[in-house]
Amino acid sequence: MRFTICSEIFKEWPLPRAFAYARQAGYEAMEIAPFTLAKLVTDISAERRREIRQQAADAGIAISGIHWVLAYTDGMHVNHPDAAWRDRARDYLAAAVEFCADIGGTHMIFGSPQRREILPGVTLEQAKDWTVETFRPATRVAETRGITICLEPLSPAETNFLITAADTLALARRMESPAFKIMLDVKAMLSESTPLPDIIRASRGEFAYFHANDRNLKGPGFGEVDFKPIAATLKEVGYNGHVSVEVFNFDEGPEIIATKSRETLRAAFGE
Repeated sequence: MRFTICSEIFKEWPLPRAFAYARQAGYEAMEIAPFTLAKLVTDISAERRREIRQQAADAGIAISGIHWVLAYTDGMHVNHPDAAWRDRARDYLAAAVEFCADIGGTHMIFGSPQRREILPGVTLEQAKDWTVETFRPATRVAETRGITICLEPLSPAETNFLITAADTLALARRMESPAFKIMLDVKAMLSESTPLPDIIRASRGEFAYFHANDRNLKGPGFGEVDFKPIAATLKEVGYNGHVSVEVFNFDEGPEIIATKSRETLRAAFGE
């Protein structure tokens, strides 16, 4: 497994400093939130994309991919009843895949709860159908650029659509593409009634990314979650991808968040 950390933890830092500190703390890759770089990925030039890729290489760290893809965007929604909103999301998702590949990433994580929420008047089946249609062009691009799109189950506190791993997996299978999978997130799985190890086992072979965090929205080691059973189950199912620290509460500051989370994962995975 490759241990990874999300870039918004270091939002106020220059990217080279963030890359260097993450590598020093023992991470092998960084997951980029595009909103920390620009309002839209389409605003990021080809030259800047090459620069980001080179800065990561200079620090000796990989870029695992991108997440928060539709954060802070306007007029985009993957299952909006207005086709124009879906069309803008469709085109932007394809552009985001291109951006992910250009900076050296391999995975595009799609959570974006507000941009997938089932809106009034939309049925569940319509939301599913429109979401598949919206993602299809981006999936074709992903197949050619070596990117895996990972649809993220989120808790009911965040959204009303795709709130279990099983439902998210069922929708991902409709795409019928090796470039379209799901990912698993600890805090989201904790909102389900099914024990977390059982969710991992049921998703065996079909999740391509993993977020490590706690119910309290902090990193590993900052709450009550025991990561040893999680590590054991990931090994049991043969998962060998990214285990990425994603937090939403930054009270402790980037240095402490990064170092303590990595120490917790190191102990849990028996490194």
